[in-house]
Amino acid sequence: MTSLDPARLRALLDERTEEQQRFLAELVKVPSDNPAGDCTPHATRAAELLEQLGFEVERHVVPDGPVKAAGMVSVTNLIVRHRFGDGPVIALNAHGDVVPPGEGWSQDPYGAAVVDGVMYGRGAAVSKSDFATYAFALDALKRSGLPLKGTVELHFTYDEEIGGEVGPGWILSEKITKPDAVISAGFSYAVVIAHNGCLHLEVEVKGKSAHAALPHTGVDALAATTKVLEAIYAYRESLQAKVSPTKGIGSPQITVGLISGGINTNVVPDRITLRLDRRIVPEEQPEAVEAEVKALIEKAVSSYPGASVEIRRILIARPLVASEESLRIAAILCRNAESVIGEKVSTNGVPLYTDARLYAEAGIPVVLYGAGPRTIEEANGHRADEKLRLSDLKLATEVVTLTLAELLG
Repeated sequence: MTSLDPARLRALLDERTEEQQRFLAELVKVPSDNPAGDCTPHATRAAELLEQLGFEVERHVVPDGPVKAAGMVSVTNLIVRHRFGDGPVIALNAHGDVVPPGEGWSQDPYGAAVVDGVMYGRGAAVSKSDFATYAFALDALKRSGLPLKGTVELHFTYDEEIGGEVGPGWILSEKITKPDAVISAGFSYAVVIAHNGCLHLEVEVKGKSAHAALPHTGVDALAATTKVLEAIYAYRESLQAKVSPTKGIGSPQITVGLISGGINTNVVPDRITLRLDRRIVPEEQPEAVEAEVKALIEKAVSSYPGASVEIRRILIARPLVASEESLRIAAILCRNAESVIGEKVSTNGVPLYTDARLYAEAGIPVVLYGAGPRTIEEANGHRADEKLRLSDLKLATEVVTLTLAELLG
């Protein structure tokens, strides 16, 4: 075979359709909830499955220090490299950690049951599916005989659900890899070229404890915190007028996700802690957003006599912004997806944030594309009964295979 033949590539993929589905099922059956973040057992199983496909698998164990700092138990990132010849290095990245299953499932979240052509299980769509998409795309290219020029790397990492710093962030900072471009986990019916950034802050409002019979002798930290909450929710309303021009992004958002504090029922609370999430649209500067939110909180607390506040950054994730090269790759993916799926496939942004941003921050063009339906809601991502149509896994694998053949051809 000396030229790109989509029908031949499709036939090679068809030969291993059932094996690909079994591969995904085995990945779903091994829990990799994050938290708690004990993900090395899943990496061990994934590496075994990849080796059964004939790949050489590098196991990169992240040291305990960074792992514990990230709030996890164990992380082993996997890299497969296959060199076809001189040329660009294209990496395919998916994450194997998942959110805990929660309640409300009609199927075993680790059972990988298939009902009417749909696989159910935590990670079936987000994003263990793309371990299968990317591995079997590379497998087909290896068997194709195409005279490709370049290298394909598989990056299977394990901390996307908490930000990516000991996944892609770690393998990049340790100079284990430096690809020329990246395709990261996504869904089949759109190519994502941009996504939100995110700021997580911990806010500790401090007062002075006192007996509940004499509240005026203390400084009520909860009363001061109500000033902060009022300011935050008024700010949230104002953000709705600030709509991103990037399709699919929408407006910036802010949410208070956690509140804790107090000593006892009969004690004026001396401190209240909040954790908040501020989504940053691609047109915003993260540092400016952080300064804005901090100033808002500090002003609110200063209006309550005797109270003080400490604000600590937990996370700052930069938005993913399209580059000229990422748009070129996106155009190839869209064209191939349209030919395979038979309908219009376009680029868009999403209001989520992903660890794909870490490649972009390292100066590497990145787009998101993989197996799944049109939306994360349709896949029940992060909800009960997460699911994947196996037909979408097949479609996405063909699209990725064709795109890699073109990029390396």
